[in-house]
Amino acid sequence: MARIVLVTGGSRSGKSDYALETAQASPGKRAFVATCPVTDEEMARRIQKHRDQRSGLQWDTIEEKVKIAEILRNSSGFDVFLVDCLTLWVNNIMYEASQEGRDMTEEGIVTECEDLLRACSGFNGTVIFVTNEVGSGIVPENAAARLYRDLVGRCNQIMAKEADVVTLVVSGLPMNIKERNEI
Repeated sequence: MARIVLVTGGSRSGKSDYALETAQASPGKRAFVATCPVTDEEMARRIQKHRDQRSGLQWDTIEEKVKIAEILRNSSGFDVFLVDCLTLWVNNIMYEASQEGRDMTEEGIVTECEDLLRACSGFNGTVIFVTNEVGSGIVPENAAARLYRDLVGRCNQIMAKEADVVTLVVSGLPMNIKERNEI
């Protein structure tokens, strides 16, 4: 079973940098699983900045917007996966569902998270997930944004419950809020 690390925090809190440093300190071959779609020129620049950050650090990059569980099940030869990020993964799942004429529900995201955790159970290494803490602000004004907030919140709860380590990053400062001791 994988050692699961969940790194959460607000936007621009430093969570991705912290997750990268944590993964970099882990021994073995590393894969960065990027969930962010290129939606415009500004997003392309952000993605390139993240790529540049890993340049020369011996990372393989796997771009996958939705099927993270399949990546974990089928990508042998890696010891560490860094998935950045679950927040965009939920967004991508919602988008894919809408394109197929389906509604995404909390029950649906529970199913997706459980599948992701099953994939982790078959991996003998470390999986680091990055996510945003989106529920600390105001209630969004529209139904789609409220659903998104709810789905990300549900995903975060499920992943945190099963994670061995949960770290909250605030203003660049990591705070461990859960650490399961190995017996």
